[in-house]
Amino acid sequence: MNHEDFDEETALMAAQALQKVLSRRMHRKKVLGEERLVPGQLGEALGLPRLCKQLNSRRQGTRQDAVERFEAIWASLSETSRRRVRQALGWYDPRELDWEDPRSNRRPVERY
Repeated sequence: MNHEDFDEETALMAAQALQKVLSRRMHRKKVLGEERLVPGQLGEALGLPRLCKQLNSRRQGTRQDAVERFEAIWASLSETSRRRVRQALGWYDPRELDWEDPRSNRRPVERY
């Protein structure tokens, strides 16, 4: 999905999925000399909780500003992160599917 394809609803869904994807990341941190795995906090650093709240706002202007901010965040993500968000949402690009994939409508024309 390109950033031009986002509307308020799809941006909200993608922002929530991105927040979950980023929170599943773990990194090592030393606490009192002991190494521990802690969940990532990149979602909070990017302001995703506030962004989701703004995407749910009643004001059209606030929602549109939030969509633009999310598009900027989306453009800065790695392709791996984007793919994980798309997978979490069940989004796919039909051009990337196999001929045998049931989601694909690109069956060859049968000739008699």
